[in-house]
Amino acid sequence: MKFSDLRNLDRNNVGAWPDWVKYAACILVFVILLGLGWWWSISDQSETLVQKQKQEIDLKKDFHDKQLKVVNLERLKTQLDDMREILRQLLRQLPSKTEMPELLVDVSQAALSAGLETQLFEPGPEAIQEGFYAEKPIKLRMLGNYHQFGTFISEVARLPRVVILTMHDVSLKPSAPASGKAPSQLTLEGTVKTYRYVDEDEADAAAPKKPGAPNAPAAKAGK
Repeated sequence: MKFSDLRNLDRNNVGAWPDWVKYAACILVFVILLGLGWWWSISDQSETLVQKQKQEIDLKKDFHDKQLKVVNLERLKTQLDDMREILRQLLRQLPSKTEMPELLVDVSQAALSAGLETQLFEPGPEAIQEGFYAEKPIKLRMLGNYHQFGTFISEVARLPRVVILTMHDVSLKPSAPASGKAPSQLTLEGTVKTYRYVDEDEADAAAPKKPGAPNAPAAKAGK
């Protein structure tokens, strides 16, 4: 049978085909099915492979970053200790607990010497923040002009201890004409916060107790 005779094969009567044609058709169908099965299984695995390759890159980068940290761990620890020591030295420049009352008096006196009229100067309860400093709010209302407020700030800056005053909800407005003051007068009103140093013993005492930790040793039962 010639190859050109394949055109004359009856598709509705496969049993009459020559044996070699049947074998060739079976092989062709097998190859097609095998190819389809391979493509079906490999396509999913290809996506998985791409994901794993990306994950491998991320893991290698993470390993590299952690390896650098491990290599520099001792140096980083030394830098951290140095930074902590610098922080302690800076904090010690803040007033201590025993110096705080005198500091408040000095701030009030600075306002008085600057010519400001202090209508309200009310320190509030202090709160220890982050275990190494305490903040104390002060409600105040002062009356004066720009020059007097500038003098007040300069006087506070010249105090022997570092005094930090941060403004919270503070307003500076011209005084009402009904007050009888000159139009150049201003009213400063709001809350400022000043800060002091907290030593380690005080920080430990103010730290929250762990659940279940006894406050004091249990008394022994009498015999």
